[in-house]
Amino acid sequence: MARSSGAAGFWCLLFLLPLLGNGLVMVEGFTGTYGINYGRIADNIPGPEEVVLLLKKSKIKNVKIYDADHSVLKGFAGSGLELVVGLSNDYVKEINTSSDRALQWVKDNVQSWLPDTHITGIAVGNEVLGGADHELEEALFGAIKNVYKALVQLQLTDIVQISSPHSQAVFANSYPPSSCVFKDSILQYMKPILDFFSKIESPFSINVYPFLAYQSDPEHIDINYALFQPNPGVHDPKTNLNYDNMFDAEIDAAYAALEAAGYIGMEVEVTETGWASSGDEDETAATSQNARTYNYNLRKRLFKRKGTPRRPKTVIKAYIFALFNEDSKPGPGSERHYGLFKADGSISYDIGFSGLSTSHASSLLRSLKRSNSKICRREFGKDGKLGFVPLWDWYTEE
Repeated sequence: MARSSGAAGFWCLLFLLPLLGNGLVMVEGFTGTYGINYGRIADNIPGPEEVVLLLKKSKIKNVKIYDADHSVLKGFAGSGLELVVGLSNDYVKEINTSSDRALQWVKDNVQSWLPDTHITGIAVGNEVLGGADHELEEALFGAIKNVYKALVQLQLTDIVQISSPHSQAVFANSYPPSSCVFKDSILQYMKPILDFFSKIESPFSINVYPFLAYQSDPEHIDINYALFQPNPGVHDPKTNLNYDNMFDAEIDAAYAALEAAGYIGMEVEVTETGWASSGDEDETAATSQNARTYNYNLRKRLFKRKGTPRRPKTVIKAYIFALFNEDSKPGPGSERHYGLFKADGSISYDIGFSGLSTSHASSLLRSLKRSNSKICRREFGKDGKLGFVPLWDWYTEE
């Protein structure tokens, strides 16, 4: 998908590692198995502080954004949520040509917000390789190196992980999964990145959309296979592995491509996956029922903390696309209907949110008030008077 910007369940506790000399906490880039993409190409969605409330009540700890907007970084301060910021495609060419500019970007958008805003990663570019801009493709590796160099200079490499999400366009084929390889035209750009990520132990980030695969070939793909529903499955004759869902098959296709290119030990992380609840007339699979089925079953699958047929011991982690429907996104109608939440904060469809009904989320947002620049809620105090309580004093993990 072009610039793609979830509900959650019960999160494992965050295991704190020893404090570093600069007072920050060393963490992995992802806690648990489930995260959300917080896209904001919309003019009617809640502000960052209100979003934090929704995320906490939904038990979603991992969040990924597509830029480093300071209003979001400020809104997430003190929340304890783990945030991956994005260096957007618009900056890649500039950052490629100047390590000084990369250093300043990291200072302004990462270092200066730590530790209050828990930034755990930087995604450099989004779906750059396989696109139409070849100058951008050529600039990606240099931008990645310069951002990492800045992290080294600022002693942040143990705190902030670097990645670069890719679309399925980087692959020559993906069926059966074991036959997947990178396109020859992509390898000249991909191999230096994979070499580098191998050395710094960053994962291969891929966006996985069974919805798009089904839409492209509904005659030959069983929709139940795409939706994690009972189906005959797919057998891979080369590996003798059986697949009962397309999500696992697409991940194992990525592993096969990595192995074919010589990167046997690299982990695959899913940076986007989701299903549209509405779309254009020809996007017949984009229905609310299908979106609910996919995201409900995906949630269950991720919470089992298991691997894939090809990598059964490597737990899959995924960011769901997306938090909100984004009414200003360009492209087909489906692009504006991936949200687990509607613009008013209500749930698009129920996939098992803990403590949230379809109307509860929006009523929570309406009850929020600002007091001294802090988000508060109305509550009766011990003296019997109605007042405002800071959100972070009120919120506790269930």
